[in-house]
Amino acid sequence: MSEINVRTVQDKKDLLKFIKFQWTIYKGNKHWVPPLIMERKALLNKEKNPFFKTSQAEYFLAKRDGKLVGRIAAIKNDVHLKYHNDNTGFFGFFECINDQEVANALFDKAKEWNKQKGLNRMIGPANPSSNDEWGMLIEGYDDSPRLLMTYNPPYYNELCEKYGMKKAKDMFAWKIEYDKITSSEKLKRGKDIVQNRYKIKVRQLDMKNFNEDLEKFKYVYNKAWAPNWGFVPLSEEQIDAMAKDMKPLVEPSLVIFGEIDGKLAGAALVMQDYNQIFKHMNGRLFPFNFLKLYTMKKKISWARILTLGIIPEFQKKGLDTVLYWEIVERAFKLGIKQGEASWVLEDNDMMNRGLELMKAHPYKKYRIWEVNT
Repeated sequence: MSEINVRTVQDKKDLLKFIKFQWTIYKGNKHWVPPLIMERKALLNKEKNPFFKTSQAEYFLAKRDGKLVGRIAAIKNDVHLKYHNDNTGFFGFFECINDQEVANALFDKAKEWNKQKGLNRMIGPANPSSNDEWGMLIEGYDDSPRLLMTYNPPYYNELCEKYGMKKAKDMFAWKIEYDKITSSEKLKRGKDIVQNRYKIKVRQLDMKNFNEDLEKFKYVYNKAWAPNWGFVPLSEEQIDAMAKDMKPLVEPSLVIFGEIDGKLAGAALVMQDYNQIFKHMNGRLFPFNFLKLYTMKKKISWARILTLGIIPEFQKKGLDTVLYWEIVERAFKLGIKQGEASWVLEDNDMMNRGLELMKAHPYKKYRIWEVNT
């Protein structure tokens, strides 16, 4: 077998090869959603993406006989290290032909880079962190990914396992259906009891006071999710950048806040599944594909709950039930009868029980892999 050469991405030309290698792997795959090339360039830009103000990364390309056969990123996240103190590095953006030798060469390179940074454990995939695309699909290959969720061939997990990686954590994507929820009188009574008992008020995002509401969302996000495995707090700059990207696509009625006695108690960020549109763009927004964001928007049939958080002092009161019900009703008014709550850690008992009560079911599973360096 000829030699596998793994080298670092050197310039913009290499970076474009790194991005577009996915088209080689997923050619003919009807479920894959091509990422927007301009969005990938921004995400991987170490000078402009605020993530890299507190993180380092190196991107690698693998070639054999002059042909590109794989890619990977090695990532050191200083915020994660400070928050968890676990001496852990990451790999991400992994794509590879179905060849164990190529995968081994890529994993070796990422592991070596992390080891040189003084890190003794590597987990992933993180693209580039748990606040972005996170995890490797291990169940649910017969469906396209929802917005900002990952998709990969089944053999990727075998490549990880044969390399010697082990499961660090699994995560679920839950399918929520309007008809199942609203047809349950028991659920409706339960929701009404909670709402009346605590006088919960639910309001939507106020676009005229976007920045003020953004501050409230930041507070809920970093407060409610802090105890979760793998959590890394978002910086002010990161949230601002995410908000700037999402603002043109956000549906105000699907971003909601729950208040009890005038106090902010929880919030949910729900996005229409624009992947159903991006799937037809082949990675290009311009010159004319951006028009599809408007002409095809009414055809979107899914939504994704990116985050639903309850501030700790208001947890275990059933507020999540009220927010889920609100989301389902509001989505239905937009013609959306199916939703995905993702991702949810396998051992997040409170979230998983709450979703079970809402008649949802886990229909996809993702895995974070780990290996010692």
